[in-house]
Formats: sequence, structure tokens, C-alpha cells
Amino acid sequence: MLRLPARSGAAAPRALAFLPARLLSRNSSSSKRPPWKAGPRPEPRPGGAELLRLREDDLSRVRLQEVLFGLAPCALALRAGRRHVARLFLHEGGAGYRARAEVARTAEALGVPVQPMRRRELDALCRGQVHQGVCMEVAPLLPKAWPEGREDGLGKGLEARRLWLILEEIQDPRNLGAVLRTAHFLGVDKVITSRTNSCPLTPVVSKASAGVMEVMDVFAADDLPGLLKAKAEQGWLVAGTVGCPGSGVTQCSDIPIVSCLEFLWDRSTLLVLGNEGSGLSQEVRSLCHVLLTIQPGQKLTPEVESLNVSVAAGILLYSIISQRKGQEDLLGKETHAVPCDSQESSASSEEPKPRAS
Repeated sequence: MLRLPARSGAAAPRALAFLPARLLSRNSSSSKRPPWKAGPRPEPRPGGAELLRLREDDLSRVRLQEVLFGLAPCALALRAGRRHVARLFLHEGGAGYRARAEVARTAEALGVPVQPMRRRELDALCRGQVHQGVCMEVAPLLPKAWPEGREDGLGKGLEARRLWLILEEIQDPRNLGAVLRTAHFLGVDKVITSRTNSCPLTPVVSKASAGVMEVMDVFAADDLPGLLKAKAEQGWLVAGTVGCPGSGVTQCSDIPIVSCLEFLWDRSTLLVLGNEGSGLSQEVRSLCHVLLTIQPGQKLTPEVESLNVSVAAGILLYSIISQRKGQEDLLGKETHAVPCDSQESSASSEEPKPRAS
């Protein structure tokens, strides 16, 4: 606290007038730190300042507006119509103006006001993010609540297999966005995140997903272990993920560890990815039937003995979903081969007709 020497007369008030307002406000009892901010700050985690707001997001404080940026996120948000859009900010002229003008026409057709802005103003509006000349003032997009006790039948046959991606405490917004983009591209049936200690669906996530977050359903489960238990009782396979052997990740002796290239996708599966630093929690890992790993192509140094979670998600998902395409092609070849063989056999069984002399 800044203390000033006592002076006589009107000199003290005049001296206080030259102090910054922020220093004077510290002495007031109404500006004490909120209870949830008491104590030391949390340790820095991947994702920067967004993760420091997770404590406040756990309270019932809802942001009224946020700034969405980027061509694809803004265009897909307008097309999906899942957010309330207050205004569209547009940089006129320059490279890429034709694509921005198309977004502006879509906004005007929906009754959204379009406000031209200079690029420097857009930079300040989205705090230096790559906005491509387009920003929108929108309402936040929240994940859908996963209903407890929801029943999903397994179905019959290989074509009824489903693949759900379960994300436990993914905290980096760019990792989450990249995972959502990959899951959408490869055709994952559902994406479910843990509600606690997970990155919210922020504009950074939308930009990292190339706008995919605006059009796909992302669910949030309050009790992730309970969800895994319920699906396992319905006959689903719970497949967790671990680092490669020797990477320092604690291995479970009672749960088999299989390379993703050797994994056989023969029934509906939950693929569970863990936190960027610590991986799967012990409780979630104990519920897995099998643990998938990615084998490295060479001996690794201790500093680079694992993959980024979004890169690992792409490799794992493709190694599983590609089995669907391979089995469909194999099934198609078998069905086409049957009539061809029958025609050849019938043709060969016929006796050759005698030639006319």
C-alpha cells in the first residue's frame, strides 16, 4: 500500500488528486478479490489465458458476447444459425475481398448489420488473432449436455459399428479445434468431452477447427466414468490411449496394449483420449478394455517421446475408420466375384458346338 506523509490544510487532498485511480481504488473495501480468486494462481497450462478463466466458467457466469474471427468460422456460423449474431465487422478491399463480400451478403440476408472496419481495428478487436478481414460479435456456443441413461443400441452387422471419440480434460483450445476438425473429416459418429477441466468452445477453438465447431454437435458429460461404464454394459468396447512403450507413461499390466495398426474394429467402440500432459486419469484407464498405442519409426530421445494429442487423434482415428472402407471394398469384390465365376463355369461346362462344314 502506498502511504503519503501527512500534510496540513488542503495539501493532502491535492496530493491525492495526482495519484492514479487504480492505486486509490486499492484502499476501498469494495474492491477486494472475489472468493474464487483467493490464494495462489493456478499453474500455467497449455492454452494460455483462456484456461485461467476455467474457474470462473465453472460458476454460473455466462459471457453475453464474444468475437468470432476468420472466414470459415464466420461463414459456417451464419449458415448453421446456432448462435445469435449481433454484428459483422468487415475489412473492405484488399486480397480476399470477394470471399468476405460473400459472407457479408449472407449476413445481410439474415438481417445482421455489417460494419466496415480497418484492418488495424480488427486486429485490436480479436487481440491479434488471424481474422482474414472478418469478425463477428456473437453469443457463446456451449456444448450440448449428454443425457444420463441414454440408450443406444448396438445394431447388427459390420455396417452398424459406431465410433465415438471421448475427450478427457483436453485443455489447449488449438488442440481441441484440430481434434474436432479431424473427427468431422473422418466421420466420427459423436464427440463427447468431460465438462470439468476441459477447454470451453471458444472462438480460438472454432478457428483451429476451420469452423467445424459451428456445424457439428459436441457433447459434454458430467460423469465421464459413468458414461464409459454404461456403454460397456451395453456391449461397447472402451479403447483408451497410451504413449509408446518406454515413453515414461505408466503402463497397466492387466490391460492389454495393442498397436493401432493391429487393432481390429469389430464392434462399436469408444476411443478415449486423455489430457495433453498427464494422459488418461487412473479411474478412466481402469475402465478400458484395451489400450492403443502408436509405435515410433525410430528410437526416440527423451525430449520427443510422444505425439501432440491432435496428431495422435488423427493417426488413431484413421487407423480405425480405414478398416470400414477396406472391409466394404472387400465385401464388394466378393459379391461381384460370385456372378462372374458362375458365368465362367457355366460357359466352360457347355459342350462346343460343331462347326458347319
